[in-house]
Amino acid sequence: MDLEMNLNASHSMGTTIIGVTYNGGVVLGADSRTSTGMYLTDNVYVCRSGSAADSQIVSDYVRYFLHQHTIQLGQSATSKVAANLIRLLSYNNKNMLETGLIVGGWDKYEGGKIYAIPLGGTLIEQPFAIGGSGSSYLYGFFDQAWKEGMTKDEAEQFVVKAVSLAIARDGASGGVVRTVIINSEGVTRNFYPSDKLQLWHEELEPQNSLLDLLNSSSPEPMNI
Repeated sequence: MDLEMNLNASHSMGTTIIGVTYNGGVVLGADSRTSTGMYLTDNVYVCRSGSAADSQIVSDYVRYFLHQHTIQLGQSATSKVAANLIRLLSYNNKNMLETGLIVGGWDKYEGGKIYAIPLGGTLIEQPFAIGGSGSSYLYGFFDQAWKEGMTKDEAEQFVVKAVSLAIARDGASGGVVRTVIINSEGVTRNFYPSDKLQLWHEELEPQNSLLDLLNSSSPEPMNI
């Protein structure tokens, strides 16, 4: 076995992960092809993309450190603390990690916050963040459809719509959509099966197409 070749093999970045803020908290969402989400604390979650092994070990380390932090302070860590711990690990190991993460949470000091930590360990606070291979299909959609001050329901439906769009366009994204809503009332997790997702152009049955005419028993002549 060529161990060196395996270590340097390309890592699939296929997935779609999204985090958005709304008027009162945050909503995180992802497909189920390769992405996964997990909690860091009771009030902070992370969506992971890229190498599953890399993102898992970073998340496990951060969750351990945040647990110790909570014990020492006697209260839950903030979203900013969690995001900065991920940034620290990602940046210090940037030559060995192939993962991008989105951290979202709510705390009593700053409310709902979304942080993106892409490849290389940069930390970016944004009103919304998208990641994974499906993100390349969503920038124009976010530019057109995103708006400040959305309600909780508007934000969640926006996330579900965006992930379903990525699933339709991106061959590496697919399956179901899972969301998590974090606000002052706690955490709510929702599940949207594939048969409940919005269908987009390529997924709809063709109507009055040339193939329909050719396959009919008595096609009408085409006018040139």
